[in-house]
Amino acid sequence: MVRLRKMSELAQTHVYAKMESFNPGQSVKDRIAYHMINRAEMDGKLKPGSTIIEATSGNTGFSIAMISAMKGYRCILTVKDKASEDKIKMIKALGAEVVRCPSSVAGDHPESYYSKAIQLSREIPNAYYLNQNYDKGNSEAHYLTTGPELWEQSEGRITHFVASASTGGTISGAGKFLKERNSNIKILGVDSEASILKQYHETGHYDMPDKSSSLEGVGKNIIPANVNFDIIDEFIRVSDRDSSMAARYLARTEGIMAGYSSGAVLAALWQLRSQIKPGDFLVVLFPDHGSRYLTKIYDPEWLRTMGFLNGSRPEELKAKKVRVQG
Repeated sequence: MVRLRKMSELAQTHVYAKMESFNPGQSVKDRIAYHMINRAEMDGKLKPGSTIIEATSGNTGFSIAMISAMKGYRCILTVKDKASEDKIKMIKALGAEVVRCPSSVAGDHPESYYSKAIQLSREIPNAYYLNQNYDKGNSEAHYLTTGPELWEQSEGRITHFVASASTGGTISGAGKFLKERNSNIKILGVDSEASILKQYHETGHYDMPDKSSSLEGVGKNIIPANVNFDIIDEFIRVSDRDSSMAARYLARTEGIMAGYSSGAVLAALWQLRSQIKPGDFLVVLFPDHGSRYLTKIYDPEWLRTMGFLNGSRPEELKAKKVRVQG
């Protein structure tokens, strides 16, 4: 964990980042890929000559591709078309096959990356679909590793845990462990504007949003079994633009080059600042490294294409007193 000096000053309390980019595959998803593949082998679902299939926003795919290469499995990954080119190239470099699917369709659509993964697992002999959204090994991995690390590294002082929510494994597994140690710890999920998780958490039902999001690894258009809504105290919804600018702000002020979803977590933290008291101990989880987004949030041309800069330079945005830009 690394103390965020600037954010601690602005929030007038202790803000630490759990830096998952230090994992071998540079993301939090190494934890679940390793755990789920090992469990599948122990259960006899994966054998020599098997093909591993998964639907992924990219980071899980890289971790699975890495471990598949180590263990000798064929690996096929279905990804949304919004996944960064950096991630796709990295995945292919490890020998995995990539099938791109439209991100604008519902989860049950035949062309969605979920449906395509299921289809491939049925058509290819000796194939196994890991299914990170519904395999409880996902959240179990974080209950066994991430949660204990957060507790030990904060010396039990943690009062708030802020993490992006997608498959739900990270926030639910780690959050469950933390709640068992101290039920007063606030577990806060970060959601995108094109996701259904926040609405479902608050109302018990959801309407499919009429917008899309460029965020990767934040939000869902299905309700994954790994999302434990009972232990999540609140969802904070963030915009694509704020998440992009927050990640860039983090690089310029803290010297930490983190990914798009890390920017989303930081943007959520800024919304929470009125709830934070001096003496609180906040831990935000940064899922991956910014090198996977060089063609997206760290590319000024991409930002202009998305309309995020509005004709302003990043230095000017930093000077404005709006959201996380400063």
